[in-house]
Amino acid sequence: MPTHAETRELPYSAEQMFALIADVASYPEFLPWCSAARIRSRRAEPDGSEVIEADLVISFKVFRERFGSRVVLRPAASRIDVAYLDGPFRYLNNHWQFRDLGDGRCEVDFFVDFEFRSRTLQAIIGVVFNEAMQRIVRAFEARAAELYGTA
Repeated sequence: MPTHAETRELPYSAEQMFALIADVASYPEFLPWCSAARIRSRRAEPDGSEVIEADLVISFKVFRERFGSRVVLRPAASRIDVAYLDGPFRYLNNHWQFRDLGDGRCEVDFFVDFEFRSRTLQAIIGVVFNEAMQRIVRAFEARAAELYGTA
């Protein structure tokens, strides 16, 4: 059951980072191991949130797995929650929280917890999990620099 929690201070606004993370369809352009993304559906909620159901295809060595998730964008709360729908996991919980710090900077709190159904996949990810999470966080930071410039 790999879990990763990280808080980073970044030279971008909370709104900019929220928009970057919310753009699920663009993940294959910059996220390691994400080879495809498809938006199944999108709907606005009365509370101002937006719910996206999406499929991501993760390719790692000889493995290629598709999984579906429900992404709830809560701009008023500066929060994105991700819940697992279907695919190779037993479960997946993920959230992002953004807090403006002023001067165009923000704090990003990232949390992910998951477990694969397959013992083989679980064993493989266990070996490289920390490195994989660091590469993913760095990929989001590099994407922010590309979109918004470096500070």
